[in-house]
Amino acid sequence: MERRKAVRKANAKRYVQDIKSGDVWSVFKIIADFVQGFDELGELGPSVTIFGSARAKEDDPYYKKAVELSSKLASRGFNIITGGGPGIMEAANRGAIRYKSEVDSIGLNIELPEEQVANPFTTKSLRFDYFFSRKVMLVKYAMAYVIFPGGFGTLDELFESLTLTQTGKMMGGRIFIVGEEFYRPLMTFLRESLLSHGMISESDMQMLCLTDDLDYIVEQIERSLVEQMNELEDEGLDQTKYYQTLSTYFSNRNIDEGRDS
Repeated sequence: MERRKAVRKANAKRYVQDIKSGDVWSVFKIIADFVQGFDELGELGPSVTIFGSARAKEDDPYYKKAVELSSKLASRGFNIITGGGPGIMEAANRGAIRYKSEVDSIGLNIELPEEQVANPFTTKSLRFDYFFSRKVMLVKYAMAYVIFPGGFGTLDELFESLTLTQTGKMMGGRIFIVGEEFYRPLMTFLRESLLSHGMISESDMQMLCLTDDLDYIVEQIERSLVEQMNELEDEGLDQTKYYQTLSTYFSNRNIDEGRDS
């Protein structure tokens, strides 16, 4: 408890120093975060971001599922992006690094007063000063998101992804939730409270896919990539850098099912 209080106090002190008192200097640090992310991640091919608890241990069933899912995705040619720390993040990078000659296993870590140690299963590791710039990178370069059980941070990432998708700030991304037993009460709350009171629509609920079927997630992510490519072509965006990075998936494989061209 005392240790947690000390961390919170250090965080509060840093917030005052960086945000409330050092606006000009903070701008440069924020820019540095974004420049690093854009420079290192700008040419990634199709990627999936996996979120989940930093507290999950190796014997946790969800840790094992994260290893399995990321391995399946990496074997199909998808880069894996995580927050770079322990727990589910470590598990996802651990599964992906088995295919390090074919894809990247990426960890986007965060500077904290009590340092979050980067897991050793990454091929590319970046460290950010600010949560918000790190979060941009976690969602910007992924074309699908998988949410494993977690705490406040994981829920924040889930609802950030939902909001960006709902408002059209993020195109075509699918959000998969692993942990049917863990997340069923949340899904019930969304349907019986938010939806029933008109705070969200049925189409908003369709953005979420709650399942423990890992093969189904892989299949749907591949299908989502095809849909995104077709959407980009329909919008005349087939000359963009983003389109070209996604198209590497098809140029390296004999996969054209569902493509318009």
